[in-house]
Amino acid sequence: MTYKVGPKGQVVLPKAVREALGIAPGDDVTIEERDGEARVRKVESREELIARLRGALATPGDDRPSMSDELLAERRRDREREDRKLGLDS
Repeated sequence: MTYKVGPKGQVVLPKAVREALGIAPGDDVTIEERDGEARVRKVESREELIARLRGALATPGDDRPSMSDELLAERRRDREREDRKLGLDS
């Protein structure tokens, strides 16, 4: 996909990308340049951070996944998303 950069340096993120990253109007994102590529990530909101920390601090034995399990699952989703973008999905 190719997109035009506007006169103010803006690019509209396609709907499919916003949905895949969970980006909604008003959300903050970070843009990181690495090896000539830009990487866009949603910034976790205060409410999302609090909910995640509550889950991490939950007492053992409850039904919620551990923080490490959540982080591993998030990284796995990130890797799968990147693989799909690069056409490496199997």
